[in-house]
Amino acid sequence: MRTGFSNPMTKLSVKQQLLLLFLLMVSPIFILHSYGNSEAEQILKRHVTNAYAELNKQNHTLIDRDIDTVNKITTTIIQNPIAQQLVPNDDETVIERVRKYEKMDALLAGYSTALNGGEAVYYSLYIYDPHNEYFFAPKVQMIQSGVYFFTDANKPKWFDTAVSLKGLGFMEIIENNDMLVKKRTLAYIRAVNTVNQGHSVIGVLIATNMDKKLEESMRSVSLPGGEIYFTDQQNYILASTNPKTMGTTVELPATASGNQPVNLDKPIINSEYIYMASDNELLQQRLTYKIPIKSLLQQQNEVKRVIQLISVAYILFGCIVIFYFWRSLMTPLQRLATFVRRYEPGKRVPETPGKGRNDEVGVLIGALYDMARRLNGLIHDKYQMEIKQRESQLQILYQQINPHLLYNTLESIYWKSSLEGNSESAEMIKELSKLMKISLSRGRELITLAEELEHAAAYVKLQQKRYDYDFQVIWSVPDTMMHHLIPKVTLQPLIENAMIHGVKNMGEDGEIHITADYEGDKLLIRVEDNGFKDVDYKAIESLLNEPTANPTFGYGIKNIHQRLQLHFGNIYGIQYKKRNGGGTVVTIVLPAADERKEQGDV
Repeated sequence: MRTGFSNPMTKLSVKQQLLLLFLLMVSPIFILHSYGNSEAEQILKRHVTNAYAELNKQNHTLIDRDIDTVNKITTTIIQNPIAQQLVPNDDETVIERVRKYEKMDALLAGYSTALNGGEAVYYSLYIYDPHNEYFFAPKVQMIQSGVYFFTDANKPKWFDTAVSLKGLGFMEIIENNDMLVKKRTLAYIRAVNTVNQGHSVIGVLIATNMDKKLEESMRSVSLPGGEIYFTDQQNYILASTNPKTMGTTVELPATASGNQPVNLDKPIINSEYIYMASDNELLQQRLTYKIPIKSLLQQQNEVKRVIQLISVAYILFGCIVIFYFWRSLMTPLQRLATFVRRYEPGKRVPETPGKGRNDEVGVLIGALYDMARRLNGLIHDKYQMEIKQRESQLQILYQQINPHLLYNTLESIYWKSSLEGNSESAEMIKELSKLMKISLSRGRELITLAEELEHAAAYVKLQQKRYDYDFQVIWSVPDTMMHHLIPKVTLQPLIENAMIHGVKNMGEDGEIHITADYEGDKLLIRVEDNGFKDVDYKAIESLLNEPTANPTFGYGIKNIHQRLQLHFGNIYGIQYKKRNGGGTVVTIVLPAADERKEQGDV
């Protein structure tokens, strides 16, 4: 006879068990609520402090990104040829200086615009002009951006500091004019050096209104009754959510030794405020939060009331759930659990019980039974698909053998023809072998421009020897562009069209030019012919850009256009236009970036 420990829960009804479970779930809430009231203040300070410390780091990262953006824009302006040419030169005429001044002023104005409704950063360039060669330019700042020339008499205070830093940027609060009204602003200051003349100084570039820009980033964080300061390592305020504090020093509470803290690795808490900061050691900058404790305690009381309401609602909800489970859910769910435990994939699924139920339980039961039936169907379909997949894999392997066999056979014929002295036939076989080799290209869809040009050249040589054509093909592609990627078999159909529809019957007068150059961030490859036949460019444009165009006309060029767009995007492809002097120009537009790699290329 079996003896052992008897579970006391089995002596209770299911209703009593659910009631006991409910009491066990509710009791910890009251216990935690009582304990939380006694420890809430310290816990709140600690957790809120940690949360704000992490938020402080993220906010500092956002500000560093704003400063880095300004630094990058100043680098772009400095490296711009317009800025590099803006050096006083005795040999220039006044008109030339005026034009340089206008171009530089327009360049700075173009960067001094707000993005997405935010605060704008204004860029100004100050140039030392001791001989007053730019006499027509303003000597006093009139607007927030522009080019200004000065002499020793009105040299800005920060000019020599910027020059001594040799191109490194720094931030300083300066006096700035806005429509002859002086105001203080935080500026990012950086010397402009010449790139090609021994790094001599052209002038100093400043970005003003940085305090408003950084204040905008700081206000993305909401501190209840608190303030945010962006300072240097000496706590000198460069920007703040309270503009009145700019240019003052943050007064931190003294440490236990009575001294001001050197850093804020850990939050400082006194009776009134919590101070926390994150430092950027590289830029010697600090972001400090000052949070009043009183506002946190007000939030604590609100949280207490919310917790009490949630506790009451939780108890009421628990009562409703227990009643619902008892009356409507327990029995059908137990039957459903029994079906799930006994179900084995592939076996017959019985009729769905409880079809008359329209509630969530009925939907769940029906869905599980239907899922079991679909799973049985999927098992059968998967078995059939595995069989078909294996057949397809075998067929692909057979198809891969044929091109390689033909390529190897052509190589053998080429060597045999060479040994027998049939040099012209051997050369034609060699060119055809190249066509086969590059067309295969180890399964790659994208090949280098050098490989594509070799493929096209082999095709041209083969056609010239086959039909004894006299037209000329001129290749003008720089070696520096050979590394760019292009879908394979792109040039050959275009050259074939130029031969057949352009220069085939022109003899020695026929010319096909293949050129390439850069246009911004794009690589343009052009295939030009001087043929005399009329071409319907509107029909070609419609074929390339309209999905409902007649597919029987120009299938080859549409295929090329679609492949380019699938690989690189809709802004790329091919373009047709009439050539000056007669003929047609086909332009292949590719991305100039060379970091793209062909997936699967080993």
